[in-house]
Order: sequence, then structure tokens, then C-alpha cells
Amino acid sequence: MFETWGRVVYRRRRLVLAIAGIGLIFAAVWGTGVFGSLQTAGGFDAPNSQSQQEAALAARTFGRGSGDVVVLYSSKTPITASPADRSAVTASLARLPRSRVESYATYWSTHSAQFVSASGRQTYAVIQLTGGNDAARILSFNAISDQLSVPGLTTAIGGFIPTEAAINKEVTGDIGRAEGLSMPILLILLLIIFGSLAAASLPLAIGGIGILGSFTALRLLTMATPVSIYSINITTILGLGLAIDYGLFMVGRFREELHRQDSVEDALARTVATAGRTVAVSGLTVAFALASLMLFPETFLRSMGYGGVATVAVDMLAALTVLPALLAVLGPKVNALRVRRSVHQVRTDEASGGWYRLARSVMRRPLAYMAVIVVLLLTLGAPFLRVVWGGTDARVLPAAAAPRQVTQALSHDFPGNATSPIESLVSFRGPVAGSQGRGADLASYVSALTRIPGVTGAAVTGVRGDIARVAIRYSADPMSLQARGIVRQARAIALPAGAHALVGGQSADLADELSSLSAELPLMALVMAGATFLLLFLAFGSIVLPVKAIVMNVLSLAATFGVVVWIFQDGHLSGLLGFTPTGSLDPSMPILMLAIIFGLSMDYEVFLLSRIRERYDVTGDNAAAVAGGLQSTGGVITSAALLLVIVIG
Repeated sequence: MFETWGRVVYRRRRLVLAIAGIGLIFAAVWGTGVFGSLQTAGGFDAPNSQSQQEAALAARTFGRGSGDVVVLYSSKTPITASPADRSAVTASLARLPRSRVESYATYWSTHSAQFVSASGRQTYAVIQLTGGNDAARILSFNAISDQLSVPGLTTAIGGFIPTEAAINKEVTGDIGRAEGLSMPILLILLLIIFGSLAAASLPLAIGGIGILGSFTALRLLTMATPVSIYSINITTILGLGLAIDYGLFMVGRFREELHRQDSVEDALARTVATAGRTVAVSGLTVAFALASLMLFPETFLRSMGYGGVATVAVDMLAALTVLPALLAVLGPKVNALRVRRSVHQVRTDEASGGWYRLARSVMRRPLAYMAVIVVLLLTLGAPFLRVVWGGTDARVLPAAAAPRQVTQALSHDFPGNATSPIESLVSFRGPVAGSQGRGADLASYVSALTRIPGVTGAAVTGVRGDIARVAIRYSADPMSLQARGIVRQARAIALPAGAHALVGGQSADLADELSSLSAELPLMALVMAGATFLLLFLAFGSIVLPVKAIVMNVLSLAATFGVVVWIFQDGHLSGLLGFTPTGSLDPSMPILMLAIIFGLSMDYEVFLLSRIRERYDVTGDNAAAVAGGLQSTGGVITSAALLLVIVIG
């Protein structure tokens, strides 16, 4: 089938390229508009969780209680005691357009001590913005951000919406900068690997097609479902990385077949029948691994699944249509514009070379090699046993970013949880006000909350009909295990018959996210392993090879997760890599890594096993097939991995 397809593409090469050109123009014009259609904030919360139910009920009953923007004011003298400072702050806030600002609160409007820093020289205002969702509120913030400064006071702007806006700006800007840095390096390395400009440009061309095509697919998806802006990251990384992999496999095999076949058509047909089949099996395997992310209800992970599958599909389609058509047009000119000898010279003899000798050495002492490598991988993976989960906050931004500085000031200089209390909504049978029994029950509940270890206070902050709102303050970091423990104990407090409570807030959001992810993770692993086993079984007709591949993946993933904990949780290399360790990992990151790494490692696995299978079908000699297969693919796999490191790095 693949050989026939190769001949069809050869004979219709100009038609294939013409259709691809039209599609590319459409993608460049319409697909790049995806940035304006993506969900620019959030996406990490577990839908229908208790914390989300609490937030929805609180908004319906009391209006939105959480502040969108925090404006921190600093002075050299006690700020709240100064009539001039009061006048300046309140006048500044009063001038904000009502079309953009729903409400605001300050020390002077609430007389609450939580608005005053320990030194007395700082205070803040909490602003609620207009807009039905975070994207709309970001637009409102952008409209007023230059109107928040106050003469005579140092002003810094933070809070949830400015933090999201800053992260989105960093993401969008970093993508362009990353591609600008990686493209020249990739071209130089491809020139070294292939030795000719014509051959080196083909993988990059497929990468460009893959990225633009996946942008188009994502924009189509935004018309049916919310898609997170973070999906762009996986699109650019995978779009370029997989295209380079597939380009190396296809172009290298075509150059090899040109020396073996009598015509360009025969060389292309053989290339598609071998490397093309490998690309198809690999693409399906990677796509199934990434599709498992769609099992999670969180928009962030689902979006990564959408973006990943779309990218793999476009890359695979381009590698099986556009790339063979380009090779058919170029023919022997694929070696044109030679700049040096290729690192991977075409070999007709696969029974010699460094990779061949390595394979023979390994097969002579398999247990010794295996023991050393397994021990090394398990040692690298050991730090993962002490992983600590936490959420994403302003600390992901550069140290000089204003939202991060405001967050740090609120944590260090103000009473605990000034803007992020744990909140409980208690529903009774009948109105609370005027009922002595329900009032006593509410007081008893508040008293029980204050007895939870780590809680510094609990108070009723609102009563509306049969619903009471209670704010729980605590000393721990909102993202910490201790804060999640308070959420768990608050939810466990028994209430009188007919009453029930919903506990929400930032810490509860994280607790519910962890619960949701852990519930779906076994199914994700089962789907990935099952799909991989089935595809490799169909590709090679073996039960042992898929099992071996899955076991190898588990070992390599364990090592990867351990290294990530050692670096990013524990903070090793933070100075070199330029980040602030938080002592925890975002729980969605290992899940995302699991899907990407599992899929990409299978990419190389399929390429290697396909070549070994080819040799075995010819010789029937297992040892010679393994050594010859590694000799013919080891350099290409290593080059592909190096290039992928450049793309991701």
C-alpha cells in the first residue's frame, strides 16, 4: 500500500505541491488568526468540582467576591494615617470608568486591618473588573492599567488578572523569540548532518507546514470548544520537532535508495514503503499518546491534547504527501548545494561501523549492560518519590515583574491570606437571619473551623437568605499541603440535619484539581499503553516487542520525572536556568510530559525496530539484524534527538 502511494505521489507530484501551496497560503492568512481566538486565562480548574460549585453559588448569591486586580500603594510615612494619601487614592479609584470597573475596596472603605501592612507604610486596593469571563476582564484591565498610579505614592499592580495578562504576554513573546533562536541553529546542524542545503531545508519546510497547519486546526477547534493559549507551546515544539524527525527518516532513506534503485520513482516508492510506513505507525502512536490528554476535564490538558493531535496529524500528512512530492521533484538534486560531507554517509554495508560494534558489544553482555542502565535510571528517578504538588502563581514570572512583587508583598507584609482565604458557603433550610437555631448552628460551625490546626481565624462575611459565607484564614502558603489539609478538614466537619457546606477558594481549587487528575490518570496510562501495544503488535506481529517498549518507556519516564523534581522542585541549577524554585511542581506538568515523552520515545522505537525487522526479513539472523539495524539508524536517531533538544531547549 505504501509503495503504491509513493508511486502515485511521484506521478502527481506537481498536483500535490499545488494543493499544498494553496493550503499553506490559507493557513498563513487564516490559521495565524488563532491567537485571537484562544482562551487566554485559566483552564486548570476541575469542572463541576466542589470548589467550582462554591464559586458559582457565591457569584449568584453575593456577586463575585474575589478581587481581579490588587493595587499596592507604598509611602515613606504611615499611609493610612495621612489625609492626603487617602484623598489621592480614593480620587484615583473614583475616576476609573464604570464601564470597566464593577467595584473596589480599600482600607478607608472597609476599615479592615488586613489592608494595612505590618510597617503601616503600605496599603492596597482590590478592584473587581467588568466582564463575563477572564478574557473580557483582561481587556478591562488593559483599558485602565495606565490610570492606576497615584501621585506621591509608589504604585505596583498585581492580582489574578494582571498575573494572567503578564503570563500570556510572556508566552506569546517567548514563542517568537524561541523560534528566532532555534531556526538558525537547526539549519546549521541540519547542514552538518546532511551536508547539502537542499536536503537540510526539507525538514524545516515540513516543520513550517506542520506549525501553520496545526494553527489552522486549532482555530477550527476554537469554533466548537474552548482552547487554552498554552496549546500554542505544544504546537510549535511538536510541529517543528516531529517534522525534523520525519524529515530525517524520509530524506535519509531517499538518499540511500537513490544509490540502490534504478530510477527516482523506484527510490521514492521504496522510501515511502519503508520510512513512510514507519512515519505512519510512529505518527499514530504519538497521536494516541497525546489524545489521552483529552480524557481529563481540565481545559488546559484537553487543549494540549487538541493541539498535539492536530500537530501530529498535519506533520504526518505533510511527511507522506508534500515531502515525497518534493523529493520526486528534486531527485538526485536533493544532494545539491553541498557544503560538506554528510555526517551520515550512505552505507550499503551495514555490517561495520561504530553503532554496529556497540550493538555487538551489548549483545555479548546483555545482563551487565542492562543492570548498569536500569540502576542508573532508577537512581535518577528516586527524587520523584518525594514530589510535592503545588499550583502555578506569580512566581513563574521574572523577579522584576510587578504582579510577582505584589504577591510577595501581600504574603510577607500583610495579615495572612489577605486576598486568598478559604471560603465556605453554608446552606440552611430557611433564612439564617432572625432564626435563633440556625444562628447558633452557624456559630458552632465557625467555632469548629477555628479549631482546625493551622487556622488563624474564621468569620461570617455575608448572609443572604438561607446561605451564609464564612472566610477561613490560615498561616500556610495557599498552594501548600498544609492549606489543602485545612480544606480537607473543613469539608469533613459535620453540619446539622438539612444543612450542607461547599468549601472553595484557591487552596480548594488546587485540592480538587489534584483529585481530578489522580482519578483520570490510571485511565490515561491504560489508554496509552493499550494503544501502543496494539499499534506495535499490528506493525511487527509481536507480543514481546510492545511489552519491551512499554517497560523501557516506564524506566525512562521515571528517570525524567526524578530529574525534574531534583531541578525544579528542589531548585538545583535554578541560577543557571534562571527560574525561582517554589518547592513544588504543578501537577499538570508531569501528565503533559508523560504524554509527550511516551509518544516521542515510541517515535524512535518504531524507527529502529522497523529497520531491524527489514534486516531480519532478509537474513533471518537476529543478532545481525539488531546490529545492522542499529548501525543504519543510530546516527539518525541521535541527530533527531539532538535537534529536538534544540527545539525544546
